[in-house]
Amino acid sequence: MAARSSRLFLLLLSSFCLLTLSSITGVAQVHNVPPAGTRPPEVITRPGSIQDSGLYNYWNEMSGQGRAGGALLGKLSVEGEPMPWEPILVTVRCNGRVVYLTQTDAKGNFGIVSVVLAGAQGKGTDSERQMETHYEGCVVQAAVAGFHSTSITITERNLRDDPQLGTIMLSRQGGRDTPTTLSNTTLNAPANAIKAFEKARGDMMQSNPEAAEKNLKKAVHIYPGFAEAWLQLGKLQAASDPQEARNSFTKALAADPKFVLPYEQLAALDSQETKWQQVLDNTNHVLQLYPDGTAETWYLNALANFQLGKVDVAQASAIKSLAIDPRHSVMNTEQLLAVILAGKGDFADAILHLQSSLTYVPPGPNADLLRQQIAQLEQRVAAK
Repeated sequence: MAARSSRLFLLLLSSFCLLTLSSITGVAQVHNVPPAGTRPPEVITRPGSIQDSGLYNYWNEMSGQGRAGGALLGKLSVEGEPMPWEPILVTVRCNGRVVYLTQTDAKGNFGIVSVVLAGAQGKGTDSERQMETHYEGCVVQAAVAGFHSTSITITERNLRDDPQLGTIMLSRQGGRDTPTTLSNTTLNAPANAIKAFEKARGDMMQSNPEAAEKNLKKAVHIYPGFAEAWLQLGKLQAASDPQEARNSFTKALAADPKFVLPYEQLAALDSQETKWQQVLDNTNHVLQLYPDGTAETWYLNALANFQLGKVDVAQASAIKSLAIDPRHSVMNTEQLLAVILAGKGDFADAILHLQSSLTYVPPGPNADLLRQQIAQLEQRVAAK
């Protein structure tokens, strides 16, 4: 029995390593995030769902059917600065408790959709009715360390007639030494450097990385202390020239040592080279500066701890990554958690996490591999 469990665990681990090396990334549908340690919620799909049509097409379709309460839409801006390229976490807080998480897209837009409430209150009613019942009076805010966020209160009018919540504004607070996911150097960037940086963002949104790289190089040439531009340049260089990417991340840190994301990117490069202690050191450094962490940092920390044999710490970090990543921008986290759970003999929860992964991993070889893993685990459960 123990030998069979060990063989199954090694098979799952081998499969997970293949997925990890493929560097799966992407964005999936937004849904409620379960509290740490709980099973993932059932994902509801239906014709015309946001998974298929995208956020704004989904809203247009629903509003055309007179279903104003099916989605809420908002926008986020940063006072006096361009929007960061990285997703920003947005929370919905009801009676002082966070009940929903979502993230901004590259333009700063965010959506509150696909409500799935736990327990009996989530049964027998659709998303629109649940939003009307439970979200009126709740407060929507952004969550970024070192920044103050304005708030928006969800009203009955939003839920029934007008889904547009308005704009949340972020403004810097505290000193410039506050560690954050948005670099302080952007405040000092001259207008022509900001223009090149914003043009590079537009290039990326048009799927033109070559032009984006050219404009980012222009931005850092104009303003060598532009840490955010160095970060994005390094991310573009990572696939084709890891060493040049490492140089760009190092320059970002030289420009702004309190900017935590370059440490995260260095950890990602180290993970590709299986330098697990360096991955752990870099992610631990991020978490010392920025205890909330990011989904990518917590995932890389979990992966490094797992590879170094610290399984319980790895599990805790993976759960934290999932809890702040509602759109599953880090696609491997749940698969890693499934491997950890399978290694502990918790096959039922491992299956749940793999099944959840299938709701956002694109069709293809990786999804097929997930189905194989689920089938293997189900056979193991049936044999008990």
